[in-house]
Amino acid sequence: MKVTVVGAGNVGATCADVLAYREIANEIVLVDIKEGVAEGKALDIWQKAPINLYDSRTVGSTNDYAKTAGSDVVVITSGLPRKPGMSRDDLIETNAGIVKSVTENIIKHSPDAIIIVVSNPLDVMTYQAHLTSGKSRNKVMGMAGILDTGRYRAFLAEELNVSPKDIQAVLMGGHGDTMVPLPRYTTVGGIPVTEMIAKDKLDAIIQRTKTGGGELVKLMGTSAWYAPGSAAAQMVEAIVRDQKRVFPVCIKLEGEYGIEGTYLGVPVILGKNGIEKVIELDLNDEEKADLETSRTHVKEVMDVLDKLNSK
Repeated sequence: MKVTVVGAGNVGATCADVLAYREIANEIVLVDIKEGVAEGKALDIWQKAPINLYDSRTVGSTNDYAKTAGSDVVVITSGLPRKPGMSRDDLIETNAGIVKSVTENIIKHSPDAIIIVVSNPLDVMTYQAHLTSGKSRNKVMGMAGILDTGRYRAFLAEELNVSPKDIQAVLMGGHGDTMVPLPRYTTVGGIPVTEMIAKDKLDAIIQRTKTGGGELVKLMGTSAWYAPGSAAAQMVEAIVRDQKRVFPVCIKLEGEYGIEGTYLGVPVILGKNGIEKVIELDLNDEEKADLETSRTHVKEVMDVLDKLNSK
């Protein structure tokens, strides 16, 4: 198995490191536009293979996509990182151009690859990759829900003083402040979370989850990377090993939840064919309203991309 990670910045390098450490692919190719960066990070990851005892080979490339040929899965992390005070929407024009160019190069050398988009604004960059690749929707997806539920579960584990391993959760909608955590589908060791925590504390955690990315930007001056990189690697693992994992993933909806043509995070089954199935939950009126708010926000940004592409 061969996996390519485009963008050797913090997120991409973390993703490649996790893939190598967990021996998810035989070969992992890192690509970046900055001379020597991908080569250096790939070499660094390979040099710790004897220390951490793994066999996955990591290879770096400065803008040479020929080295990515025959990739089974490609993770796109390229793009401008979000800075303090910058909304995800501010990134759209620059990052759409980057994602378009990367996708064209990937398809040229790996026409059958499954594509996972991590670049921001996530939902709209997934749309751009889908437009450029011309692939079916089950082969082009965005990583957001795993990261967002990871934050949600981490905050709950901290508040309840329990292991994060025992917390399962579902989160839907766009990647950003309009995401829709679902307490009704959140459990702690099989126990509904609403029986474990007071409503006001749960509401506060949900709000913190929605602004989780912004919290890290304020602290560090740039976007997160450990959790996003690990989340992308988890998606790759589910595909490469055909695990049939149930994850919230950004996909183009085609009538599910009464939504047509918008890219939103929803629970899916992830396996060797990419998105094997979209799972439709029975949402209540409040959850439907929240999802519609998120849909409206994402569609507005999609419309911006459509106008840019029509110029």
